[in-house]
Amino acid sequence: MSRGRNHTALTAQGLNVQRRNWRVKLKQDRDLILMTLPAVALLVVFAYIPMLGNIMAFQDYSPYTGFLESPFVGLDNFVRVFNNPAFLNSVTNTFTITAFQLVFFFPIPIALALLLNSVASARVRTTIQMVVYLPHFFSWVLVVTIFQQIFGGAGLINATLRSHGFEGFDLMTNPDAFLLMIVSQQVWKDAGWGIIIFLAALSTVNPSLYEAAASDGAGRWRRMWHITLPALRPVIILLLILRLGDALTVGFEQLILQREAYGAQASEVIDTYVYYYGVVNGDWGFGAAAGLAKGVISLLLVLGANKLAHVFGEAGVYQKS
Repeated sequence: MSRGRNHTALTAQGLNVQRRNWRVKLKQDRDLILMTLPAVALLVVFAYIPMLGNIMAFQDYSPYTGFLESPFVGLDNFVRVFNNPAFLNSVTNTFTITAFQLVFFFPIPIALALLLNSVASARVRTTIQMVVYLPHFFSWVLVVTIFQQIFGGAGLINATLRSHGFEGFDLMTNPDAFLLMIVSQQVWKDAGWGIIIFLAALSTVNPSLYEAAASDGAGRWRRMWHITLPALRPVIILLLILRLGDALTVGFEQLILQREAYGAQASEVIDTYVYYYGVVNGDWGFGAAAGLAKGVISLLLVLGANKLAHVFGEAGVYQKS
């Protein structure tokens, strides 16, 4: 009995210590918590509360009757979604665009960051970084317009070719050039943002490691392979996981601006499909079912990528329990 009472007393004492530690940490981090409250409020209002609307995926929803009065139809909306050839085409296009972006866009900021990190002059490095980062602030309307003025049928390249007697071409309406143009626009607009992230990771590398490797006879390539890339690996894996989680969202604004020019067969992705079939056509349950299916697939991609990160010894987005 005494042993049981002692165990109970120790347990109670441990709980009291945990409560005191929690109060101390809360008091220490009070200012930081207050600073994050507006962001948390925005996340709750615009991200988590709207998730309740996913109930539309299981209803024959009408905005005139609301959630409570709209009849439930079970999985009928999902059956209609997956039996629609247009949805399967949008899924294929989405994964194709994602694969091209991962292969051609994702490595470019890494390569540019490595090149900029090797530039000795800080002024030159800063100037190049500012120029490359500037398009990140452009809207997709402006980006598509610039590409139209350069690669379109009446663009700069075509005008120059025709003035010299050559036949012009229009890459902005050719479905065969769709992937090339989409990835090129993405690289031009957002490569500078990736450069900043990777340069920040490179700034944490101890310069003495490079000096020690150089004194041991390691050349530039061996230093990059054995020092620089291992320093970037956690950031690369983390960004890759986040990119896979956002893989099915391949740029709604970018694609909807060019959907009519390239045609739905080439440019229709899940987001534009949900917009046209769900919102424009007023089939809310059908659109919600397609969007929910996209969310489930994105979740599976994140979980799979995070598991792969653990296999390679990295922390990933969250640690294993």
